[in-house]
Amino acid sequence: MPETVNQAAIFVPVLVLVALTFVAFVKMGMARGAAVKMGHDPAYYRAHIGAPEPEAVRAIVRHWDNLFEFPTVFYAACLAAFALQSVSGWTLAFAWAFVAGRVVQSAVHMTYNNPVHRGLGFTFSVVAALALWINVGLAVAARL
Repeated sequence: MPETVNQAAIFVPVLVLVALTFVAFVKMGMARGAAVKMGHDPAYYRAHIGAPEPEAVRAIVRHWDNLFEFPTVFYAACLAAFALQSVSGWTLAFAWAFVAGRVVQSAVHMTYNNPVHRGLGFTFSVVAALALWINVGLAVAARL
């Protein structure tokens, strides 16, 4: 008997990653505000002139940027699974694994920023995204 999964359930991990993106945005704004209060030249934020941001702020800004890079592969896979009506328990497991890896990576990147720990979260999320896309690929192949 085929498993019955609510197809819309794929959007729950998507919403969690979107929420994480907004958390990173707030964290970035707070870090930039704190840098200005500590004496960083506010002209940098108007025209990107003057001294660059402090490294701790740049790390948070890079993290914000990262949330618009590789996660697009995740979003596309989730949308494809939903469009194909092929969301299964495995699809959800891989999607949640991706989100878990990104949460770990985010927590490390926006706090103590240890590259080894951050890399473990990133690697886990990449493997999860690969598994998610294999899952979607199998769903496509089943329809050919």
